[in-house]
Amino acid sequence: MHRIDCPWCGLRDEAEFQYQGDASVAPPPLEGDIDEAMAAVYLRENPRGWHQEWWHHVAGCRQYVRVLRHTGSHEVAATGWPDSRLEPPA
Repeated sequence: MHRIDCPWCGLRDEAEFQYQGDASVAPPPLEGDIDEAMAAVYLRENPRGWHQEWWHHVAGCRQYVRVLRHTGSHEVAATGWPDSRLEPPA
């Protein structure tokens, strides 16, 4: 089980959260082309390494948390507020 450090509630089990997607990609415009929107949502690269993600604390404060997680080892290196920018470890 992973532990995610919620900025509002503190360290919690992963079971309290729901993965919400890639935090490094801007969503497509609402009035854009449907094919462009489908590609932005479903046709993405899935590189191995550090990845910024959105996690929703559904069983706690119900806030969104930015999480820096390694896609290979699933290690959580950092968490932060929604507007924070997390840097991978050196």
